[in-house]
Amino acid sequence: MNGALRIPSPFMTLDELRTEVEAGRIDTVLLCLTDMQGRLQGKRMHARFFVDEVAAHGAEACNYLLAVDVEMNTVDGYEMSSWAQGYGDFVMAPDLSTLMVVPWLEATALCLVDLRWEDGGDVVASPRQILRAQLDRLAERGWTANAGSELEFIVFENSYEDAWDRRYTGLTPANRYNVDYSMLGTARVEPLIRAIRNAMAGAGMRVEDSKGECNLGQHEINFRYADALTTCDRHVVFKNGAKEIAAQHGSSITFMAKWDEREGNSCHLHLSLAEAEGGANVFATDDALFSSFLAGAIAGLRELTLLLAPNVNSYKRFAAGSFAPTAVAWGNDNRTCAFRVVGHGPGRRFECRLPGGDVNPYLAVAGLVAAGLHGVEQGLELPEPCTGNAYAAEDVEHVPTTLREARDLFAASEIARTAFGEEVVRHYVNMADVELAAYDAAVTDWERVRGFERL
Repeated sequence: MNGALRIPSPFMTLDELRTEVEAGRIDTVLLCLTDMQGRLQGKRMHARFFVDEVAAHGAEACNYLLAVDVEMNTVDGYEMSSWAQGYGDFVMAPDLSTLMVVPWLEATALCLVDLRWEDGGDVVASPRQILRAQLDRLAERGWTANAGSELEFIVFENSYEDAWDRRYTGLTPANRYNVDYSMLGTARVEPLIRAIRNAMAGAGMRVEDSKGECNLGQHEINFRYADALTTCDRHVVFKNGAKEIAAQHGSSITFMAKWDEREGNSCHLHLSLAEAEGGANVFATDDALFSSFLAGAIAGLRELTLLLAPNVNSYKRFAAGSFAPTAVAWGNDNRTCAFRVVGHGPGRRFECRLPGGDVNPYLAVAGLVAAGLHGVEQGLELPEPCTGNAYAAEDVEHVPTTLREARDLFAASEIARTAFGEEVVRHYVNMADVELAAYDAAVTDWERVRGFERL
């Protein structure tokens, strides 16, 4: 890299990027979309080509990126992309407000995109566009959304290549015992966790802290809240970057919702509404609004669980006494509930404890906003809070226990159709169908161990 960057922060304007490119200090720009699985996909561009051509006009990408499974296999059932339609392109339109330096990659910048068709229309099934549409609904009422995500992960001493070669068996966790809040235990992994913390701070994120968690090798890094779109953008950059930094250290990280039979990886989502003008927290100033919005989130949770728990594995977190919710209930600072109300005054918000580390944040936050607006529009009343153990509570509904149940609830949901439209509902029902078909066809290690000799 030819000298230090000459910009005061990791975020830059197009003119500032052009200056860095001319000086030879940046030579690569990552142009990234977020797919249905919440992963960054895109192209590595020569920086000069980006500033001269792509920044103004966008770039093309195959529309199959929103019509494949986790392993990038083309699958049937998607209306927007198929063999019959020739797998054409959509446009990656750069959102230049996201243009930033990537501290953990040499001479590299990153820019997130919105997805559009050639005629300029939004690709409505794109996760970022789904969230934008719900934020537009808030804007019509003079509100914005603030959000924060707390994302857990498990660190292994094995490299990603070694883990692959082992078929993800016999891996060595970075900690051999529960290091929840432990200063001694977390020090063992501090070189990697510090590198991630500092890299994300260098990428413009407001890093608050890191801490150990309960499972072996499990950790969490927390960031200050921001507006909902920015939080989701930072979430996907952090998740991708953490894996890249782990690989640079010869380690690996998993964000699977449930890696093993111990504690799963959660992603607690915090949400509040603010006035578009002035930014005051309306949850703090309008108790009736707060109550109806939270009532909507509760009423819509089961129907929209697919957006918060998108994989077969997601549902294995939901177990009594696991700090993952089973009851569709709320409580004041009660971690046994699906919704935990926390904060006072300007910090008043609710925490949704349902998502796991595998969540797509754009879809999850969009789902919570859609359900909350349903509560406001219908004038729903907030049920009584749970004051004890929600796992043992009676007369409450429960979180779906399988992806198949969540798929059926979403497919029949009028809340989803009203908020997202028929095209989006069909698209994500098909995503669930693809995942379920793959799972139903798989023969697992559990089945072999249980049945090879003894059945």
